[in-house]
Amino acid sequence: THMESCSNQQKVLNQNIFYVDSSNLMKNTFPNSLEGVPTYAEHLLAAFPSLCDPTYMKIIAIFYWPALYYPLLACGTLHSKLGYVLGSLFSWTHFAVLVWQKIDCPKTPELYKYYSLLASLPQIGCLGFLCIKYPLLFLKGAKANGSEDLESSYYTDYVALLLVILVIPTLHIVRAGIDDKFPFLLEGVGIVLSEDRMEVVQIVIHYTWCLEVCYLCGLTLACMLTLIMLMRSMILHRWNLQGLYRGDIYNVYNCQKSIRPSQTGLVCWMGFIGYQAAVISLGMVFQTLVFFICFVWLVFLIIIPILYGQNLILFQVAAKAWPVWVTLILTITLQHVTARFAFIKKDAGTRDLNNRGSLFLLTYLLFLINIVVGLIAAIWRMVITALYNIIHLGRMDISLLNRAAESYDPAYCYYTHYLKVEVSQSHPVMKAFCGLALQAASAGGAGQKMRDAEEGIQLVNQEKRPDKVVNSRRVRARWQLLYTLVNNPSLLGSRKHYQLQVGRPK
Repeated sequence: THMESCSNQQKVLNQNIFYVDSSNLMKNTFPNSLEGVPTYAEHLLAAFPSLCDPTYMKIIAIFYWPALYYPLLACGTLHSKLGYVLGSLFSWTHFAVLVWQKIDCPKTPELYKYYSLLASLPQIGCLGFLCIKYPLLFLKGAKANGSEDLESSYYTDYVALLLVILVIPTLHIVRAGIDDKFPFLLEGVGIVLSEDRMEVVQIVIHYTWCLEVCYLCGLTLACMLTLIMLMRSMILHRWNLQGLYRGDIYNVYNCQKSIRPSQTGLVCWMGFIGYQAAVISLGMVFQTLVFFICFVWLVFLIIIPILYGQNLILFQVAAKAWPVWVTLILTITLQHVTARFAFIKKDAGTRDLNNRGSLFLLTYLLFLINIVVGLIAAIWRMVITALYNIIHLGRMDISLLNRAAESYDPAYCYYTHYLKVEVSQSHPVMKAFCGLALQAASAGGAGQKMRDAEEGIQLVNQEKRPDKVVNSRRVRARWQLLYTLVNNPSLLGSRKHYQLQVGRPK
């Protein structure tokens, strides 16, 4: 039993971590000389017995597979011969190692031990394709323009198919499995659509098709809304950067902040793309689900009952509650009319209250009805807030909470810390200074180039102009730069006299 458990542990280790067992190779070559020598896997299992736990294997695989395959895929994005050479080496190595592992480390010693190769055929096929593709790209040479637009890219079709195949094939399977026995299942739960069983089958198939249409409509609306939100995010991000460049701190933050890189800001800057991808994906999933439910309610509670004249449940409930709606409408109308003509007076171009006694009496009489109106307004407020948050869930540049509570929004906090690093490292004044310093350090005409660059903008070298005009323009540009630096609020906290005034006890 102990030997069987050790054998099972070794099999689990062989399935999850690839290793080169040199001792087994030596034993197969020299079976008599190395008898009784423990293998590398046995030493590893004795030292780390917890490695056989599948949970640890899953955690290791999260870092193992990206580290293994990311360089292989990154070589194709370089669009250079060096990348194609490295891609060829990586693909050949991965292909050879994978085939060798599957053949040398079978799961069972039986005749069908090589059946595990069938499960790895997709992976082996992809690696084989890359083994051929990278050398062909190297022989063909790097293209002059390696970038591709959105229309020529296959990613759009791939993502669209990925979103569709999650639900549509399941609905097709359900629709294909509906037969003449399905009406008995509906009758068992008390649902009788028709006396004819074939008619019931046709109705259920039609309803299934309606569900498919509702899902496609909800998915399309969610994709379009996500694209619109992304475009609005890019516009607002540009405005936020320009505002912080001008020193408008309160445009992004609700209190005074120093625009300097920090440990938290750098961590948020490193993971911002990952955060944004996760937030956009989660927002799109919620939007698809909510829009799908809304379309289902619209189709099955309004459109289909109107077309067939049956199951008008929503309209029946609304018809029974018509006195309530009429009372509320009349009450709101009465308040607006009396407020306009009876309780507000205009005198000499100004407005003031009139008939205060009648106003207080009417307010007291309509108190209970206003409670009902407030309840409806509260429900409508919840619906509007939920829809607004779901629609803007994929945006990190706006907070879904109040201005005073925006620090509790983790996505917005990540975005604000990301902005700190971006603004501090890409300020136009800093880039202008770096450009002037680099031009001053360069050899050959550096002095003339430095005179032509002011405030980050290279001035046009106008020939046949008097030196007096050029000098006056240069002096004016330098005084404008000095004025900008002195009056820039974002640079106020970096000045020595300001820090001394802040640190001085009152």
